[in-house]
Amino acid sequence: MTETPVSELDAIGAEAELARLSAELAHHDALYHGHDAPEISDAAYDALKRRALEIESRFPELTMATSPSQVVGAAVSSQFAPVRHGVPMLSLDNAFDGGEVADFEARIRRFLKLPEGEHVAFVAEPKIDGLSASLRYENGVLVRGATRGDGRTGEDVTANLRTIADIPERLSGSGWPELIEVRGEVYAPNDAFDAFNAAAEVAGSRTYANPRNFAAGSLRQKDAGITAQRPLRFFAYAWGEVSAPFAATQWEALQALRGWGFEVNSRSQRVEDAAGLIALYDGLQTDRATLGYDIDGVVYKVDRLDWQDRLGFVARTPRWAIAHKFPAQQAQTVLEGIDIQVGRTGSHTPVARLHPVTVGGVVVRNATLHNADEIERLDVRIGDTVTLQRAGDVIPQILGVVDAERAGRGEPYAFPHVCICPLRTALVKETTASGVESVVRRCTGELACPFQRIEHLKHFVSRRAFDIEGLGEKQLIAFHERGWISQPADIFRLARDEAKLDALSAEEGYGETSVRNLVAGIDARRMIALDRFIYGLGVRDIGEQTSIVLARAFESWPAFEAACLAAADGLPSEDWVRLNEAHAVSPRVVVALAEASPPERDPWPEAPLDQKIALAFPGLAAPARRGLATLADDWAGLVRLAEVARSEGPSEGLGQIAGVSGVGPVAARALALFFRETHNRAMVDALVAELDRIEDAEKPKSDTAVAGKTVVFTGALERFTRDEAKARAESLGAKVSGSVSKKTDYLVAGPGAGSKMADALKHGVTVLTEDEWLALIG
Repeated sequence: MTETPVSELDAIGAEAELARLSAELAHHDALYHGHDAPEISDAAYDALKRRALEIESRFPELTMATSPSQVVGAAVSSQFAPVRHGVPMLSLDNAFDGGEVADFEARIRRFLKLPEGEHVAFVAEPKIDGLSASLRYENGVLVRGATRGDGRTGEDVTANLRTIADIPERLSGSGWPELIEVRGEVYAPNDAFDAFNAAAEVAGSRTYANPRNFAAGSLRQKDAGITAQRPLRFFAYAWGEVSAPFAATQWEALQALRGWGFEVNSRSQRVEDAAGLIALYDGLQTDRATLGYDIDGVVYKVDRLDWQDRLGFVARTPRWAIAHKFPAQQAQTVLEGIDIQVGRTGSHTPVARLHPVTVGGVVVRNATLHNADEIERLDVRIGDTVTLQRAGDVIPQILGVVDAERAGRGEPYAFPHVCICPLRTALVKETTASGVESVVRRCTGELACPFQRIEHLKHFVSRRAFDIEGLGEKQLIAFHERGWISQPADIFRLARDEAKLDALSAEEGYGETSVRNLVAGIDARRMIALDRFIYGLGVRDIGEQTSIVLARAFESWPAFEAACLAAADGLPSEDWVRLNEAHAVSPRVVVALAEASPPERDPWPEAPLDQKIALAFPGLAAPARRGLATLADDWAGLVRLAEVARSEGPSEGLGQIAGVSGVGPVAARALALFFRETHNRAMVDALVAELDRIEDAEKPKSDTAVAGKTVVFTGALERFTRDEAKARAESLGAKVSGSVSKKTDYLVAGPGAGSKMADALKHGVTVLTEDEWLALIG
């Protein structure tokens, strides 16, 4: 499906598209940062983010705490203790060609008002493809190490970082501040990574897709002894919180870090102006394959630290630095087959099986084909020689067929119309009420489909859900194949089934200790936090962050369950959904239709339809009238639209969930559809019966000046970021909304406040500056 250019989006379309992009980016952030298992390429991710940022730039009033410009990394895991960074670990903007690098230098010159002819010095450093880490030293001694996490809060992996030889326990030399957070990248050299994978394959243990995933997985081991056996290295390149300045330039700082005992990349250089940056970039790109470690670009930083301070930040990125990404690497090979993978929600994804080929130093055997439409577009057939690309050095993709006109090509690939499971359930391409067809084909069997069932179970025991110690994917699949586990409740039943446990203890590879640990891991999760329970259910469109929001909103499982059951009984009709998804038909337009009472007989039989709409529903703008005209052919159709708006909308229960800030109608509808199915209800009831307690979410404070108040933040906030503001307000019992209404109590406005300020004045909402807000909350 062709995307509408951002320049052609109206405010309603932009809001919907930004919500979609935010959810998709959050999903990929969690996979990349939290699970070390990306499913799209860096280039594809960058394209999604650039489109989202373009929408935010054109419609700044749509920016929220969860918007792509405000988010860095992913939420931290509960596997490790959280660590609040003294100074945030932020992300960088990207450049993809020389023109964008020249623009970067030009922006710096304009901001600093530099005279023509004055050179700008930069430090250019290879962009290591590893895992960012921050090391806190007090009086020269390492006291704590953490991952980047979401940029504000990371994971405490001190014990694991201490095992890396490049990280000194005590700083050498002199001149280091009393307190300093040294930052850099944990990575795995290519030859050591290849040797590890070769040995793991022989031993039948886990192998890793690339050095980056290997480094991330190694650093997140619960047992630091395992990390110590992994060939990890560390390059230092930056710093966070410091008790005193220690350098005047970026280059001097790197030399200081080297003098204190850190490895600093020898290919880092101090150069001048955009021409110097591009020359260094070209040299590194040429030498890339010989470095011995993976890089995916070059990072440019203004050398003078006082200039860095003056340049400051835009949203979550510094003005004084940028990452110049390398283009994708390509090769050619033969397509030997197309396999289908079934996802947790029934999606059927085609995967190309390739004759092994080395691309950028990595052996590639599979590549994504995305969906049936992509196969048809490429006209790729088994036996074809295809061009393969590792965009961003992560997920390979096929660009096209080398010789599509050759004689004797195979038959066009026939995408299955039924699920590949034994049930042969029909596949469907979902269609929105407005007629837009999805490219994804899904099995309609849900939990009856064995492929979906096992994927649901994998999700249930995953680290972000129930995180059951000792029950990994391998064991889960084995137990499922035996018929021991087919739904989440069976996991807890297994821990009390003496016959099955005795049989397991007698098997090779288990033994009494392993079985005892498995039972302990399962029993430890009979008490579970509400947000983890919600996420573990695997409801489509309910991600980790949405689960947290829902838990905080409803506080307890009985309250949340009651809301979901009420929502399940109050789904709107398809006609109501179609009405609300029509172009330019806003909630305000639907209310106007609901309040109107057009007569059954047409009072204006000779008038054109657009005029009838204007007369029947006065006050509607031209775009809304055109949107309604696509749904009604005549007067009877208009009368029907008014009836639909008045009586076929969602129930109060569904609206209660949709009205939770950060949830919305898509997630609310997903919950309603899930709880409407009797087999899902039975699955949930069985699970709840096996648990000891679902812990209530922490209740918001009720004794603060803003408890129970609704707050909206707008404009370019300077004293805090959007997510900091939202978190602080919610911790004080306030509700943070993304839009202003007559129910809003406070609008906190930074510079550049736009339409929300006008709405606040219209509704008589109290408007506060950032300082006034801080004074109010103490």
